[in-house]
Parts: sequence; C-alpha cells; structure tokens
Amino acid sequence: MSYEDIHHARAYGFRLSPDAEPAPRWLSNATGVIAQVLARYGLVIAFLVLWQAASTLGWVNASIFPPLDQILGALWNAIASGAFADDIAISLQRSGIAFVAAVGLGIPLGLFMGQVRAVEQALDPLLQFFRQTSALALYPVFILLLGLGESSKVFVIFWATLFPILLSTIGGVKEVDRKLIEMARTYGAGSLQIFSRVVLPASMPAIFVGLRLSATTALLLLIAAEMIGANKGIGFQVMNAQYNFQIPLMFAAILLLALLGLAANAALVFLQRRLCRWA
Repeated sequence: MSYEDIHHARAYGFRLSPDAEPAPRWLSNATGVIAQVLARYGLVIAFLVLWQAASTLGWVNASIFPPLDQILGALWNAIASGAFADDIAISLQRSGIAFVAAVGLGIPLGLFMGQVRAVEQALDPLLQFFRQTSALALYPVFILLLGLGESSKVFVIFWATLFPILLSTIGGVKEVDRKLIEMARTYGAGSLQIFSRVVLPASMPAIFVGLRLSATTALLLLIAAEMIGANKGIGFQVMNAQYNFQIPLMFAAILLLALLGLAANAALVFLQRRLCRWA
C-alpha cells in the first residue's frame, strides 16, 4: 500500500490493520531506554530484588540480612535527623585532605620521574617495595609516630592513595609516543612546549585512571582508619552499629560509603571527559 492510499484511507475514516499502524514514537523511545537500563544495570536490579525477596520471605536470616526497605529507611532517618551529618563531614575531610595531598605530590613527582629515566630507575625499587607493603600493616607504626589523632588517620589514607597516582602518572609519561615528541622538536618546540602540549595531554588518561583508583582506595582505607581510635566518621558508625546490633543502621552506613564512592568516581569521569575530549 502506497503513502497516498494510506492517506486517503485515513481521510475517509477507514481504520488500518494493526500491522500497518506505526508504533508511537514515545513508546519506541521508552523501550530503547528500558533496554539500555536493563543491559547496564539488570544484574544489579536482579540482585537487589533477590535480596528483598529472600529477606522478606525468610530465605535468609532477616536479623543478619535485613530487607532493603529497612536499610533505606534507616539511612533516610539517619540523614534526615542529622545523625550522620557530622560523620559525613569528618569522613570527607579526612579522605579529602589525604587525596589532595596525594595528588599534589604524586602527579608532579610522577611527571618528573617519567621524563628523567635515571631518577626513575633509582627510585623505582624503593617505590615497588613500599607499594607492596600494606598500608594497614603500617598503620600501627603511624599511630606510634603520630598518635591516635587525625594525623595518623589522614597519613595512612595518604600513603595508600599516593602509589596508584604516582605509578599511573609515571606509566602515562613513559607511554607517550616518541614520534610525537620528535615531530614537535622538528617544528621548533622547546622543552616546556613539548611538556605542556605533548607529554602532559598524552598522559592525562593514565593519570585519571590513577585518580579513580586512588579515590576508591581512599574510601576503603577511611573505613579501616575510623574503626581504630575514632569516635566520629562513617567507618565508626559501621562498627558502632555492629557492636549495638543495629544491623539496618550498619548496612545503611555501608550503603552511604558506597554512594559516596560512586559520586567521587562519577565526578572524576565527568572531569576526565571535559579535559580529555580528544581521547
């Protein structure tokens, strides 16, 4: 049937068969969005539904694995009442100071070591040795040196977050295509121009990989640091709720940490897309 026949049939009030009637655009768009969401988050949604059903129907012990609605309710009440306000602030302060210090030291040092091969060869064995030493294993040493105050907590997070940034930066600089550097020199670019226009942009994707790894590591070490000798923080709330057998509140604090990690990762991904559009 041609377009003219369809047009005349509609004009005279005749109804076309269902096979000939096109689907509404909104329905097609909604179907596409649902398909994309299920393809990306289908397993997560299935896991959450299974958790809720298993806890509600008694497949698992609800006192150990409470239903998700109780966990979300406990999280909402803690945030709405302001019970988590100070804990969120102090946790973000500890991890933020350590992360900024690691970025401020790791990126410049990594850029320098990546370009000066003699320095990189001299310091690499020492870096590899310290990188393989667990920050949690060194935490008692930091406590002995710095005490149980904020300094030891910030420093153990800084120690763990430094090495992903530093090593990723060194690797990014060393992987810069040498032909690009030679071409820039051929066109008369100086050392500063080569660094700012060739080396630094080319190493930015690797640097952001290290930043994302370090942001995750900062939150992981934050929990361990706040579980020892702390009376504030989200990690402290996890342990305190566990000691008092407030299991929904314990899971609510864990969920809050996961949400903060997702937010930090999303912010770094957004920044990477803005700064590395060429990649």
